[in-house]
Amino acid sequence: MPTNGGDVVEIGVGEQCGNVVDIDLGEQWRPLRPGKLTASTGAVAGWGTDEKAIISIMGHRNAVQRKLIRQAYEEIYQEDLIKRLESELSGHFEKAVFRWVLDPADRDAVLANVAMKQSKVDYHVIIELSCIYSPEELLAVKRAYQARFKHSMEEDLASHTSGDLGKALGIYRYDGDEIDARLAKSEANVLHNAIKEKVFNHEEVIRIVSTRSKAQLMATFNRYKDKYDTAITKHLVDDPSDQYLAAVRTSIRCINDPKKYYEKVIRNALNKPGTDEDALTRVIVTRAEKDLKEIKELYYKRNSVSLDHAVAKETSGDYEAFLLTLLGKED
Repeated sequence: MPTNGGDVVEIGVGEQCGNVVDIDLGEQWRPLRPGKLTASTGAVAGWGTDEKAIISIMGHRNAVQRKLIRQAYEEIYQEDLIKRLESELSGHFEKAVFRWVLDPADRDAVLANVAMKQSKVDYHVIIELSCIYSPEELLAVKRAYQARFKHSMEEDLASHTSGDLGKALGIYRYDGDEIDARLAKSEANVLHNAIKEKVFNHEEVIRIVSTRSKAQLMATFNRYKDKYDTAITKHLVDDPSDQYLAAVRTSIRCINDPKKYYEKVIRNALNKPGTDEDALTRVIVTRAEKDLKEIKELYYKRNSVSLDHAVAKETSGDYEAFLLTLLGKED
């Protein structure tokens, strides 16, 4: 899996392998010095149709390296590499490569836009941004969204959601590590009373879940479990037809244990009849440079089968090969 770190190395003109540039990075994963990246136009010609080369090269490059490759490609060909790949590739493979090659914040902006413009908003993407991403990461996504779509993510969220669901998906969460123990105790009681009376959409529930800091919510959820001997999600009866309630449960899971949440998303995606490629791609692509290794370990513990094996079983072709590369599987 691509990671950052290590010493800076230079990248020079690669050895030509067919029509593909074989970039010499020395040890894998080391960041590149932008001013030292050069390439041969002849070596890169025809890259767009060589799927194996795309997987081999782009699948083993971190975000900084991928950006440098895009810049070099555009300087050589006066053409956007991402647009070229979109025109040459297809299906789930194209979608996975497109999202991987984008800058991380831009990728998340695209994911959020797609999620909001579906006939039924995919609230998972918005909740992941709000409840798992750091304030700095979320701000970068908002800026990328504004730059790409020429209007704010908040505006689009408001226009595509309404009522309690729209309120629950708020992306204005307070930032900070401070914890108020008395507040945690009080709000644990508020949540319990609302759940007991089955008024899940009580304005206090929405306010607590959508605006409190992650640290404060963790304290509240822990207090809830200590006092009532059950995790709060166990008391939130999951009605598949109630999108608001499902969103609240998802928010709590994301805050309580992000890695465990992502493991479940992958498990559900693979176990779903026909496989949910969008969810599978989203998790692998967005977490590959963050915590995918730990998610893989959780998957194995939960399912007694490696994630590599499960993905290989449920996918095929270049799409399978690309996901396995991001998962760290080598031939």
